[in-house]
Amino acid sequence: MALRKENILIVDDDIDILELLQRHLKSMDYHTFKAISVKEALFILKDTEIDLLITDIQMPEIDGLQLLKYANEHHPDMPKLVVTGYPSVDGVLEVIKSGAMDYLTKPFTKAELKDSLAKAFAHRPKKTPPKPKPENINNNKYADMVGESDAFHNVTNIVERVKDNKATILIRGESGTGKELVARAIHYSGKYSRAPFIAVNCGAIPENLQEAELFGYKKGAFTGANEDRNGFFQAAEGGTLFLDEIGTASLTVQTKLLRALQEKEITKVGSQKAQKVDIRIIAATNADLIEEIKKNTFREDLYYRLTVVEINVPPLRERKSDIPLLVEKFLRKYGVEYKDRLLRIAPEALQVLERYYWPGNIRELENIIQRAIIMSDGIIGVKDLPDLLKYQIEFPERGFVPLREMEKEYVKRVLAHTQGNKSKAAEILQIDRKTLRDKLS
Repeated sequence: MALRKENILIVDDDIDILELLQRHLKSMDYHTFKAISVKEALFILKDTEIDLLITDIQMPEIDGLQLLKYANEHHPDMPKLVVTGYPSVDGVLEVIKSGAMDYLTKPFTKAELKDSLAKAFAHRPKKTPPKPKPENINNNKYADMVGESDAFHNVTNIVERVKDNKATILIRGESGTGKELVARAIHYSGKYSRAPFIAVNCGAIPENLQEAELFGYKKGAFTGANEDRNGFFQAAEGGTLFLDEIGTASLTVQTKLLRALQEKEITKVGSQKAQKVDIRIIAATNADLIEEIKKNTFREDLYYRLTVVEINVPPLRERKSDIPLLVEKFLRKYGVEYKDRLLRIAPEALQVLERYYWPGNIRELENIIQRAIIMSDGIIGVKDLPDLLKYQIEFPERGFVPLREMEKEYVKRVLAHTQGNKSKAAEILQIDRKTLRDKLS
């Protein structure tokens, strides 16, 4: 079994230093996380297993010494390195007291960085193997996906079963449900995670170019083919090729896809020579492929080749218990990006989100949370949400009622929202005040 790459967190407000460190560390086969502030670093430390921390000292708002103090209290066994452009004797002593194992002065060489890493990891205490988790414990996070609903766990259970083999998979679901996220979870959670993951939106490639883009072409195969070129299949060699919107692939491409799945080989446009490929194909669609088969726009034999394993990603309206976790994820992600801090959401605003039907699914929720963060001055409230959500009708669960009664309840709700202001309520409802009074009677 391949060993997991060490995760190294780099913290510096200098983007150039961050990029330099990341390049050096990747060339040494480490996995890196970057943070441009201590606040962002704290979020990463909270949710990610970090094996080593590299931080600058002089940073705005909260400095690196405070980060080292926090890391010592919460992650005492994690090695820590300091990189700074302001060295001094007192500074060195303070850094050593703070728990850092070494001190690098900018500019530094790759060899110096490598030596410091070796020292840090050499003094790292050996980890005891984690105790296996009981099978009946349900986690609410898998890869970059979050949820606690039965629908969520149905998906992650299938992902867990297929992640370490190269069975062909078809992911079905409405737009915005996170089909690509599921595909990435399959790839990056399994033993092929170091191999390429190539995502292709078939719907975004013009039909006359699909074959050349997917399978590559030979020089002179068509006008503009000035050199030999590999396609997405060759780029994904050894890893995963994710074909999104597979229902938009042309019939010509479908025929070649079928051969690729059956024979594990492809042929470039303009070539007569077949080329063996070793990849896993994951396809996704929001279309009803059975209906497309009936219309003769999708090959039935290709459909059955694609559905060795089928994963149905549920719409958000069928997993509403996951909304609080998704909101928390997006608040953390975009709060740091837009406001450099973690924002909270008021309970009544969360209730509005849980009530909504979500035709655009998780993508729509993510967009609305981004907007709310930008519009909010602090805690996100109902006022920061789009009107479409504020005035969404919540149908009662007591059974069917007369239309007039349902209309009256909605008018009362709008009136409550305007704090009894009938003029504003009438404006929202696009009726006059007399009609408003009639509907309340």
